[in-house]
Amino acid sequence: MSNILNKKQPLFIFVIVFILSLSLLGCSSESINNSGDSSSESEKMLTFAWPRDIGDLNPHLYNPSQLFAQSMVFEPLVSYQEDGELKPHLAESWEISDDGREYIFNLRQNVKFSDGTVFNAQVVKKNFDAILNNIDLHSWLGFIPKVAQTEVVDEYTFKLTLTEPYYPTIQELAVVRPVRFLGEAGFPEDGDTSKGITTPVGTGPWVLDEYKVDEYAIFKRNENYWGELPSEEKIKVKVIPDAETRVLAFEKGELDLVYGEGVISLDSFKQLESTGSYETSISEPIATRQLVMNTNKEQLSDIRVRQALHYGFNKEAMVEGVTSGLEEKADYILPTNFPYTSNVRATTVNYDSEKAKQLLDEAGWKLPKGKDIREKDGQPLEIELMYNSAESIQKTMAETLQSEWAGIGVKLNIAGVELTTQVERFKANEFDMNFFSNYGAPYDPHTFVNIVATEGFGFRESISAYPNKEELLTQIAEVQQTTDENERQNLYTEILGSLQEQGAIVPISYIKQVAIYQKNVSNFTFPANRDEHPFTGISIEK
Repeated sequence: MSNILNKKQPLFIFVIVFILSLSLLGCSSESINNSGDSSSESEKMLTFAWPRDIGDLNPHLYNPSQLFAQSMVFEPLVSYQEDGELKPHLAESWEISDDGREYIFNLRQNVKFSDGTVFNAQVVKKNFDAILNNIDLHSWLGFIPKVAQTEVVDEYTFKLTLTEPYYPTIQELAVVRPVRFLGEAGFPEDGDTSKGITTPVGTGPWVLDEYKVDEYAIFKRNENYWGELPSEEKIKVKVIPDAETRVLAFEKGELDLVYGEGVISLDSFKQLESTGSYETSISEPIATRQLVMNTNKEQLSDIRVRQALHYGFNKEAMVEGVTSGLEEKADYILPTNFPYTSNVRATTVNYDSEKAKQLLDEAGWKLPKGKDIREKDGQPLEIELMYNSAESIQKTMAETLQSEWAGIGVKLNIAGVELTTQVERFKANEFDMNFFSNYGAPYDPHTFVNIVATEGFGFRESISAYPNKEELLTQIAEVQQTTDENERQNLYTEILGSLQEQGAIVPISYIKQVAIYQKNVSNFTFPANRDEHPFTGISIEK
């Protein structure tokens, strides 16, 4: 047996996380406790804003519950840390059998739920079984459909057996939902958490204290917490749907912190930063903004055309201009701070319009005299780029590409559509080009390569003209099952390098999270896990 520290898959996640990367999920449901906004003057309370209600905080369900709030209350067996390191959390250690099918977790023995009840192997199994009883709901998480058995070995030892080896199992146990742990008091009588829970009892550092639907939620410190107690006694989440209203509330001093992706406009962030009156932070890359080309389309089936389009726009200038320098030009299709991505060998492309024109000429797309658009066999080089009409960055980047590619004789039509339409068309292979961003930590790289290999995501179409398509699909299947760390690294190096070299997935920029906070807030850090709350260690002086 050996200790291993290491990463999600199909259809449900495509919609859930794609939407998350643009705004972060939500809606609202019912109140749990509303005693009025009585804690607003608490000396040890940090207040921040969120676009949506926190939801019902069911650890085993999704929308409308907000990921950051779920992670405040419920904890995983293992946690995802910087550089992709997986560290013990509710499990002190774990062992994996040589064949990669059996996982034995040695649980912490000093952990209690917020109601004082004991965390042990029996409650771990009860949570796992509740999830597995609704397997269709959770099968997007790659290891879930592979679970053959859950077993209580003894009070503090839990065993998980898979039908086949799947190395990302440990990494997927670090995600915010659904494999986090609800106390006995939270289970409904029939144990089916898919219908709701009775109360959000977790082992995390925070407990929901006051809650008024669509207005605010106040979390108090869990005094039974097994780990280091938070510095702050309370965290208040004010629900402010409008981004500009959030900015005004922050400027008035009603908020201590604004944090996340898309929570305020980039212009507002830069303006607030320029005043010097506040503290600001920008995270390491959390995902890559990509341009995906459908190689089933005749105009994009030739690698020389795809490469020409990559050479044919000034990526660095576009990213700098559109994102005010908050994002940075991406050289690789996944950020290099993810596991297995730092050694990828792929050609980095710099703007060269003459090279772009040369490649198009070689591919047979010539510019007729007196015309602006290249042609081949009487057909114009005309392509459509689909973007999310609600996403200003995608819209502006699409307009920039339209202008720059016109300079090399390519007509780009841009189509702004609603997010649901964008997702549906991508899945249905009804696109020429599409904007996409990967899922981030702790999901990648395994989730990203999984969707490339899975029918119904658009990526199978993007690689359909690759001469090594079948080899790629074989390598992707192998990388999930290998128990050899060196072999896994080599496979990822080849897979990610090949995907990029063939030019159907163009990295544009590295997406980052932003935070702006009052001068009296200290020790703010971005979580390594994209979906976790940012309140670990944070403090405020009133």
